[in-house]
Amino acid sequence: MAPYLSVIIPVYNEASILASAAAELCQGLDARGWDYEVIFAENGSRDATPELLEKLCAQNPRLHWFHSERPNYGAALKAGITRAQGTYVVCDEIDLCDLTFYDAALPRLERGEADMVVGSKAAKGASDRRPMVRRVATRVHNKLLKVMLDFRGTDTHGLKAFRREALLPVIARCVVDMDVFASEFVIRAWREGLKVMEIPIQLHEKRQPSIHLFRRVPNVLKNVGKLVYVIRIRGT
Repeated sequence: MAPYLSVIIPVYNEASILASAAAELCQGLDARGWDYEVIFAENGSRDATPELLEKLCAQNPRLHWFHSERPNYGAALKAGITRAQGTYVVCDEIDLCDLTFYDAALPRLERGEADMVVGSKAAKGASDRRPMVRRVATRVHNKLLKVMLDFRGTDTHGLKAFRREALLPVIARCVVDMDVFASEFVIRAWREGLKVMEIPIQLHEKRQPSIHLFRRVPNVLKNVGKLVYVIRIRGT
């Protein structure tokens, strides 16, 4: 039978925190009594992450992983979602694993108040403890989405929970990858009339990003441009 919950976590060069984060996450999920699976979408790691994942998944049947050759957060996340079997899906980050978001989001999905719940770093009541440059980058990215795609929310990247059955058709229509896939996923859900709800989160990362912020900018701009063309000009 399908589990209640699937958790999808993209991982890239995370050997330093993988074991402790996975153990903490599973302990919290077990304490809540949920039937769950955790899928690690490993992509292009050059450290011991694959070997560690193989060991962790052999020890715990609730853990699964797959490998992609190229570092690509969006493609890995999309592939993980398509592999998920749970009634509900949470897209998490290995340096967050914030179960307070699960506790707030899943009841809203169960009650039918939302098809997707986005954990916003910029909504009223949120706390974002990242360095200033990354907080500014998030707001610039969100402003770009508002101007170019008429996005009316406050955040698209990071924690998300949704009903798998409702969002799989949206996933199938997404066309960009890398970091902007997460934005396209939320924007398409909103544009297609699904019930998308934001809730504020208290963001405190456990480590510095595995990919430097400014190395990500060219791909972000390229993929935002592609998304604008596909949605605004082609209308698909």
